Amino acid sequence: MTTTPATTRRGPGERLRQWWEDHAQLVDAALALLLWFLMTALAVVSLAQTPTRLVVIGLVSSGQVLPLAWRRTRPEVAFALVVATHVTQLVVLDTTLPSNVSALIGAYAVARYSTHRRVRLVGALVSVVAGPLAVLDWDTYRDLSGSGRVIASCYLSGLALLCWYWGDLTRKRRELVSRLREQNEALRRDRDQRARIATQDERTRIAREMHDIVAHSLSVVVVQADGAAYSAAHAEDFDRGRAGQALETIGTTAREALAETRRLVGVLRTDDEGGPGALAYAPTGSLADLPDLVGRVADSGVTVTLEDEVGALEVPREVGLAAHRIVQESLTNVIKHAGPAAGARVRARIRDGALHVEVLDDGRGAGAHDDGSGHGLVGMRERADSLGGSVAAGPVPGGGYRVRAVLPFADPEETT
Repeated sequence: MTTTPATTRRGPGERLRQWWEDHAQLVDAALALLLWFLMTALAVVSLAQTPTRLVVIGLVSSGQVLPLAWRRTRPEVAFALVVATHVTQLVVLDTTLPSNVSALIGAYAVARYSTHRRVRLVGALVSVVAGPLAVLDWDTYRDLSGSGRVIASCYLSGLALLCWYWGDLTRKRRELVSRLREQNEALRRDRDQRARIATQDERTRIAREMHDIVAHSLSVVVVQADGAAYSAAHAEDFDRGRAGQALETIGTTAREALAETRRLVGVLRTDDEGGPGALAYAPTGSLADLPDLVGRVADSGVTVTLEDEVGALEVPREVGLAAHRIVQESLTNVIKHAGPAAGARVRARIRDGALHVEVLDDGRGAGAHDDGSGHGLVGMRERADSLGGSVAAGPVPGGGYRVRAVLPFADPEETT
């Protein structure tokens, strides 16, 4: 019993994350404004001593923090503005600011969101030189010894590089996930296309089998029924024996067609292709069935001779089925188009690792009527092509029609 999977419900955390991603620009702008307010207020309260210094600190803090609103949409512009404002700080101020934390955020953002490799490398280079420049310029580090300044420079540059490296790793991970998703999509599309092709091939195979079964069987039934009806209406002495034979042929042919149709339809109802059900409902027909096929056609009033040179030699099942169907369709065409007095010869032999089948009749040939709506020759060629063989069909000079099929079943090395 199959159950319908329940609809997946997203929790509050998942919905919040989706909203965050859908409104990235708004979120970044709000965070930048909040950080600007906190950093600027802290800098003004702790460092501002004169109105002029208050304005300078406010402008520098604004230039360092507000560009972070573009850290995801325009990371190159945001990083350039942050760096330019820090350089300005080195010129107009000699102290650290709380807003200097924007340098770490900018280093992360340019490594994470920039699509230009050179810009990302410039971000790494700026992270390296930022530490020594800050230690040399700011009053906070002037009282340190030489070794202390080196340690402080390494610490600041290392912190900036760590943020840059973190952003770079995050970017690479996202790119890897994106590539894997694209590959999965490509594999899914390829799988769906293969499934569609396989479905179409199966439909074509089933249509070909149904055509061969129904066309042949109905042709025999129609000929027998028409003959019996004509005899009953016009014959002076009604021959019960012949009428009974005709009805018996009709019944036998119809039962065989019904059995083969059931086997074929059974394939559509089999879930496990490799199970016993699939084998039980596999299409039937082989070279061993040719005598019965020829006998049924002969009972319909067409003189048919069989020249079987294959004998007891074993032929692959697919080759035998294809040969049987080709002969069946060819004899069906003899019944339908060759004329009432036509005869046919069926010949099967093995040459050069291939089964050669020929059906030749002495009927109307090129003068036979064809409504153009049949698919018999197409089906025969499709069967032969699936085995790497070929089918040639056409009128014979002087009258008649010939169908020749070559169905290989052995490698060239096996026949040498």
